[in-house]
Amino acid sequence: MWIINQSSVDGFILLGFSDRPWLETPLFVIFLVAYIFALFGNISIILVSRLDPQLDSPMYFFVSNLSLLDLCYTTSTVPQMLVNLRGPEKTISYGGCVAQLYIFLALGSTECILLAIMAFDRFAAICKPLHYPIIMSQRRCIHMATGTWISGFANSLVQSTLTVVAPRCGKRVIDHFFCEVPALLKLACTDTTVNEAELNVLGALLLLVPLSLILGTYVFIAQAVLKLRSAESRWKAFNTCASHLLVVFLFYFTAISMYVQPPSSYSHDRGKIMALFYGIVTPTLNPFIYTLRNKDVKAALRRALTKEFWVKTR
Repeated sequence: MWIINQSSVDGFILLGFSDRPWLETPLFVIFLVAYIFALFGNISIILVSRLDPQLDSPMYFFVSNLSLLDLCYTTSTVPQMLVNLRGPEKTISYGGCVAQLYIFLALGSTECILLAIMAFDRFAAICKPLHYPIIMSQRRCIHMATGTWISGFANSLVQSTLTVVAPRCGKRVIDHFFCEVPALLKLACTDTTVNEAELNVLGALLLLVPLSLILGTYVFIAQAVLKLRSAESRWKAFNTCASHLLVVFLFYFTAISMYVQPPSSYSHDRGKIMALFYGIVTPTLNPFIYTLRNKDVKAALRRALTKEFWVKTR
């Protein structure tokens, strides 16, 4: 009854973890710390990638795009989660819910395509080293990144619109901690077969197709790496690709488990856990994966801590 009485005419109730109130304080601390680390890590990579001339390459251009995505990704959901975890009301306005749905879905769709482009960049660098500057020219990289962002936001416009217009017959209680497609479709009071079919088709296109391209690309990369005579060259190539593959695994595994399934079979508890991974854990870990496994980025971060670095960039 408290939840029903708290609902507003133009908003939604985000149940979040209210069924386990003893979890709210520890989760608030964990999410706050994770958000701070995500902000620090992603902003640091964006800055050094843009300012350090030794990181002026297509690979780090796309890495900085990924960091910008992850920065926006966490910011679209975590602040609202923190407010709801600490406040008595678990509400979000209708406009805020629609905006959160659209932005989160757009950024996730963009990341699907961006990870595939990053795999192609590694393929060009390792398998076509002599032609790499031509294949991955600055102009082409900008066009690819721009097309990636436009495609992601266009896909979100379709999916979020179909989700929002589905009649809910007054249902406003969302058993989730942010506005997401499967959770919102559970509120629909009409047949959602079309929505589910559309979600699965676009989910397959944006998740399974890029993932297949990434895996196929790495087959060619592995063949090229094994042909290298120098053990040091093989290790360097493997180390560079390992970071990207780890990010791909963390993102695609959780996203596929959520979006390539009928929302009617959607499990709230499993959905919350998976959403925590691709909405908070992965964006927080990504910058550390790239810095801990990449000597160039670690060296750039060390240079960024010196006074001489900032004098040169002025």
